[in-house]
Amino acid sequence: MFQMNDQDHAFFGHPIGLRTLFLTELWERFSYYGMRALLILFMTAPAARNGMGFGTAEAGAIYGLYTGMVYLLALPGGWIADKVLGARRAVLVGGIIIALGHFSLAMPSVVTFFMGLVLIVSGTGLLKPNVSTMVGQLYPQHDPRRDAGFSIFYMGINLGAFIAPLICSYVGEKINWHYGFGLAGLGMTIGVIQYALGGKTLGDAGAKPLPSKGETRKFRWGVVAFVIALLTLGRLAYNGTISVESLSASFGALLLLIVATVFGGMLLFGKWTKEERGRLVVIFVLFAAATLFWSIYEEAGSTLNLFADRNTDRSVPGLGQPFPAGWFQSLPALFVITLAPVFAWLWVKLGKRNPPSAIKFSIGLLFGGLSFMLLVPIAGKMGVSPLWLTLTYLLQTIGELCLSPVGLSAMTKLAPHRIGSFIMGIFFLSNSMGNYISGRLASVYETMPLPKLFGTVGVTALILAGVLALLNGPMKRWTGGED
Repeated sequence: MFQMNDQDHAFFGHPIGLRTLFLTELWERFSYYGMRALLILFMTAPAARNGMGFGTAEAGAIYGLYTGMVYLLALPGGWIADKVLGARRAVLVGGIIIALGHFSLAMPSVVTFFMGLVLIVSGTGLLKPNVSTMVGQLYPQHDPRRDAGFSIFYMGINLGAFIAPLICSYVGEKINWHYGFGLAGLGMTIGVIQYALGGKTLGDAGAKPLPSKGETRKFRWGVVAFVIALLTLGRLAYNGTISVESLSASFGALLLLIVATVFGGMLLFGKWTKEERGRLVVIFVLFAAATLFWSIYEEAGSTLNLFADRNTDRSVPGLGQPFPAGWFQSLPALFVITLAPVFAWLWVKLGKRNPPSAIKFSIGLLFGGLSFMLLVPIAGKMGVSPLWLTLTYLLQTIGELCLSPVGLSAMTKLAPHRIGSFIMGIFFLSNSMGNYISGRLASVYETMPLPKLFGTVGVTALILAGVLALLNGPMKRWTGGED
C-alpha cells in the first residue's frame, strides 16, 4: 500500500499518486471519446470529403464490433495484469499501444485504419481495468477517503470525455479527419509521459515482480498467436473472403454464448444456497436491463451522431459554417459533472425512502426510453433544433445516474462473496453488449424510417422499465430481502 506519509494528503487530501492516475485516465478518455466522436462520421463521409465512403450498414457493424471489443478485452487485460505484467506495467504498455493506434488512424489508408482500431482495442483492454484497480491500492484497507478518491478519479473520466469532442471534432470535421485522430493520439501520448514520470508517486500500487521466464515465454507466445489470428482475419476480410457484417454477427453470437455459458453454468451446475441462487437470478435480470440501457446510451456515438450530422441545424448566427456534429458528444459528460453531486445528495436525503436497486434500474430505463420517444415527432425532419438532442442527452444522463453507479453497488451486495470479483467483471459485459447493439442499430439508419427506429428503441425500453418495476417484489423475495 501507499506508504509515503509526507505525500499522503498532497492531492486535495488524497495520496499524490491519485493525481498521476487521474491524469492518466483523463487523457485516455480524451483519446477514446475524441476518436469516437469522429469514427462513424469519418466512415460514412464520402471520398470527396476524405472519408471512407462506407454505407451506414457497414459502418454500424464496424462501430459495434469496435466498441464492443473495447469492453470485452478488459477481461483478458485484467488477467494479464494479475498473472504476468502487473497493473502498473499493463497500464504503461496499454497506453503506448493506444497512442500507436490513434497515430495509425491518422494515416490515410484502409489498412492503417483497421490496424488502428485493433491497437486501440488491445491497449484499452490492458489500461482500462488496471488503472481503476491501482486507484483502490493507493489507500489502506479501511481508509475512509477511498470512495471520495474514486469520485475524484471519475471526474477525470468525465473531464476527458467533455473536452475531447470539442477539440477533436473541430479539427477532424473542419480541417482533416486524420488530424483529429492524430490529436487523440497526442492526448494519449501526454497521458503516457506523465504516467511514466509520475511512477514514483504510486508507491507500491500496481507493483508486481518481474514474471518468470516461463510466464514470459507463455505471454509472448500468446501475443504471437493473437497477432497471427488478427492478421489472418484481416487478410480474409481484405480479400473479401469474409465480410465485416459476418465478423460483426460472429462477435454478437460470441457475446451471447459467453453470457449464456456463464449464467447458465452458474445456475445449473453451481453449488449455491437457495438465497444465493435467487441473487444470481436477480443479477442476470439487472444485467439484461443494463445491457438494454447501454445500447440506448451508447447510441450517442452512432445513431445520434449521424442524426446530429444529417438532421440537426448546427448553424450559429454570425458563424460562417455549422459547428461540428461531434460537439454534441460533450453534453453527456457535462451533464454528469453537473448532476452527479445532486444525485449523490438525493440518495442520502431520501434515507429510508431510497428506492431499491430494481426501481432505480427501472427509472434509468424509463428515462432512456423517454429520450428516444422525445425524438420520434421530429425524427424524419431536416434542420431540427439542437435543443432536441440536448434534451435527449439530458434524459439519458439522468437515466445513467440512476443505473450505472447503482448497478456497481448492487453487484457488490448481491454477488456471493466467493465470486464477487468475477461477477463484477461479468457485469461489465453489459457495456460490451450494449455498445455492440448500438452499432447494429446504426447499421439500419438508412434502411428503416427514423421515427420507427427511434420509436422501437423507446417503446422497448419503456416496456422493460415497467416489467422491471413489477419484478421488484419478487426480486426482493429471491434475494432474501437484500436490496
